[in-house]
Amino acid sequence: MTERLYYNDSFLYDFRAQVIDAQELRRDGTQSIWAVKLDRTAFYPTSGGQPFDTGLLTTESRSGLQLEVPVEDVFEDEHGELWHRVSKVMPPGAEVRGLVNPERRRDHMQQHTGQHVLSAAFSQLLAAKTVSFHLGEEISTIDVEVASLSREDLARVERLSNEIVAEDRPIAVRYATREQAQQMGVRKLPEREGEIRLIDIRDFDVNACGGTHAHSTGQIGGLLVRRIEKVRQGARVEFVCGLRAVVAARRDFELLGEAAALYPCASADLPSNIGKQRDEARQVQKREARLLEELAELKAAQLLRDTPMQTQETKIIAEIYDDRDANFIKLLAQRLTRSESRVIALMGSSQSPPAVVFARSSDLSPDMGSLLRELVTAAGGRGGGGKDFAQGGVPNAKQLQSILDQAKSRILTAE
Repeated sequence: MTERLYYNDSFLYDFRAQVIDAQELRRDGTQSIWAVKLDRTAFYPTSGGQPFDTGLLTTESRSGLQLEVPVEDVFEDEHGELWHRVSKVMPPGAEVRGLVNPERRRDHMQQHTGQHVLSAAFSQLLAAKTVSFHLGEEISTIDVEVASLSREDLARVERLSNEIVAEDRPIAVRYATREQAQQMGVRKLPEREGEIRLIDIRDFDVNACGGTHAHSTGQIGGLLVRRIEKVRQGARVEFVCGLRAVVAARRDFELLGEAAALYPCASADLPSNIGKQRDEARQVQKREARLLEELAELKAAQLLRDTPMQTQETKIIAEIYDDRDANFIKLLAQRLTRSESRVIALMGSSQSPPAVVFARSSDLSPDMGSLLRELVTAAGGRGGGGKDFAQGGVPNAKQLQSILDQAKSRILTAE
């Protein structure tokens, strides 16, 4: 098994090793992708919610030239063996130098160590257990088992976390049996036997973990909770640490400034101004809805007055509107079929996306849902509804006239 150097020194970025195996993973044309196994490595594989390290493997070629191969992925196979994915083969026996990307490693250490502090704070203040952790490219999340989280709860957890960071408490890596770990009060024990690696934040938290971590809490550099959302097992808490927190805070400040400049107002007045604008917009929407209903009433009365009776004293009103959307033709169809008996409304809107509405008075028998579904499906669209009312859409507005003509012809033929 490969010796995992990062277990005992997360700040080891430069190491020497020997290739003990190499396998071709796949071939893309003339390019092969290889997996290389070393006798020892400081590269961390994707595991426990933490992504893999990147960096370089360097070695001398047979001609004496220095060969640099990027490490594109680090992973464990089903047997727990650790492999480095590279684009060039490094034969077994080759002596290599490994160079871990220090910026990526330090970022992952800040986020992962911050997660330990945050999870411990949730446990101590709210008795909320962390059930999963994900370290992403920009943000990290933990899922905690909690019925609800108030803003005050979140503020308390965040404050305690940052107090622990500010105290710069030492962090030690320890190894223990399962029984010893239980006696040490480990927050969450893995379901396995044998030696367990523990991360011990002095007088605050002890937890089993195989990831890379800072030497002290001060190296986390601060922790910022971004937002929470409800998930099946409780709450998902999004957070950032260290330099990520600085970048996130700077981005938030700039966005807040840009938003405030649109009104314009001071940043502190932005919520009240947005609330006021939202209330005004709702009033405008209500007025527009009333006007649209009045317009539909007037248009329905005009169409009913100007449309002659068809077969068996039935009025079939077919109209296509270029300047009205789907909401209007639905309102119009409803007004037409509720104002008088024995009325069929076949409406179309050529606005994007093109819409179709079929409706009938309750004293008529044609099945509007089946008829519309058949015609719009044949035109490459979708739609459906009940016997009295149906709606749908088609890809092209030029299809509307043909659909309405076919519908009218079907109805007249049936009668």
